Amino acid sequence: MHIISRKSLRLFSAIHADAETPLDIWYRATKAARWRNLSELKLIFPAADLVGRFTVFNIKGNHYRLIAEINYRSGTVFVRHILTHADYDKGNWKS
Repeated sequence: MHIISRKSLRLFSAIHADAETPLDIWYRATKAARWRNLSELKLIFPAADLVGRFTVFNIKGNHYRLIAEINYRSGTVFVRHILTHADYDKGNWKS
């Protein structure tokens, strides 16, 4: 998959250093993947959930949430938000 953008992962890791390794693991697994649908994605990330048009990934044992839009046809993952669990629960990312 083509991920847009790794920069957002680095910026988040600069603030939350404990997220650096889990985000790198997510990045490498996602980059190597060739998902055609959510079912295939869930083989690698079983806790991922579809929320509206977004796919939500748990990062670092659910301490953080990565919210992405995935275009399976083009093989593109758009990282929209990376949030702490508390910020995710506020729901502001949905708009």
